[in-house]
Amino acid sequence: MTIIPAIDIIDGKCVRLTQGDYNQKKEYNEHPLEVAKRFEDAGLKRLHLVDLDGAREKKVKNWKVLEAIASKTSLVIDFGGGVADERDVQMVFDSGATFATVGSIAVKNEFEFTKWLLTFGAGKFLLVRM
Repeated sequence: MTIIPAIDIIDGKCVRLTQGDYNQKKEYNEHPLEVAKRFEDAGLKRLHLVDLDGAREKKVKNWKVLEAIASKTSLVIDFGGGVADERDVQMVFDSGATFATVGSIAVKNEFEFTKWLLTFGAGKFLLVRM
């Protein structure tokens, strides 16, 4: 069994939304890197990092958080939220993610998603349905 914890990010901070409602957000830590290090110290190997600002704005926003966690831990990171074009995909991988997590692009723009698969490799994407 593989346990993959998640950290949701808004304004660079760890949050939880109630039923996906941005107006019902609870901040639980200002420092995502600290949380990621605690996961790593507990023996976990993976991390699901979600850019909720990016998801809302349809453009990756919290890539600096990804970069910090990737450079200061050995966690295998999948990053999602706002991955909307090839520049975003490149930024996610350049910032240290092992996988890009995508959803609606695969059905809303099959041509673009196919280009990503051919460019970066199918094994670099996690496809989720929300």
